[in-house]
Amino acid sequence: MPIVWLVIILGVVEGLTEYLPVSSTGHLILATELLGFNASDWEAFNVAIQPGAIFAIVVLYWRTFWDVFTGLFRKEAGAWRFVRNLVVACVPAVVLALLIGDQIEKLLGNAVVVCWALIIGGVAILILEKVVRPKECNGVQNLSLKQSALVGAVQCVAMIPGVSRSGATILGAMALGVDRKTAAEFSFFLAMPTLSGATAYYLLKHHDRIEPAMYGNILIGSLVSFVVAIVVVKLFVGFVTRYGFAPFGWYRIVAGAAALAWLTIR
Repeated sequence: MPIVWLVIILGVVEGLTEYLPVSSTGHLILATELLGFNASDWEAFNVAIQPGAIFAIVVLYWRTFWDVFTGLFRKEAGAWRFVRNLVVACVPAVVLALLIGDQIEKLLGNAVVVCWALIIGGVAILILEKVVRPKECNGVQNLSLKQSALVGAVQCVAMIPGVSRSGATILGAMALGVDRKTAAEFSFFLAMPTLSGATAYYLLKHHDRIEPAMYGNILIGSLVSFVVAIVVVKLFVGFVTRYGFAPFGWYRIVAGAAALAWLTIR
């Protein structure tokens, strides 16, 4: 397979999965392996194209960010709570990454870990969908300090590839009583500082893994992930508001089991 096709496919996978509760990192690892490439060799590329998906949130929610930005200068309580909640939710992941980041990186090329994380996460989604009855929250600014801190703590579990950062944060928020729409949007907004920081930290630490010849491929992959992520996010909120997260739970179980079977017999 020509490298450019792999680059485009990985860009599509990143855009499709970054904000769905199915694990973008896990799918990128599995996609690379299924297409006959070594996931470890493409680890840096998969991290480097994340800014494309991050920028999709900036474009889609620019009015929200503008209102928060101007609200800070007008000393609006809602704007300050919005920023406070995002900052508080970011802290646990930052602390954990600094403490055990090296150990976590060792899992990034392990497809078997991804498969089991997908299956277990799928079961967890189905259970939570049955037992959790979230209430209306109506906006990230209305989350409490405690809710924000706990969602941030739950996000740390997603450092295991295959768990899903968006899945952990959305379901964590719902378990704390946050409605589906607000939980999804909080996950989107939280992705910006979390993924930006993680991407910058990884690339600064492993800049030697990115050769000059890769820059063009990274640009293509980022553009593809940006376009696909815009479409996915626009459809996602409406879908989960109407149908919930159970379809993603079943998908994770089937995909994880199928990939595990393939890895076993190949």
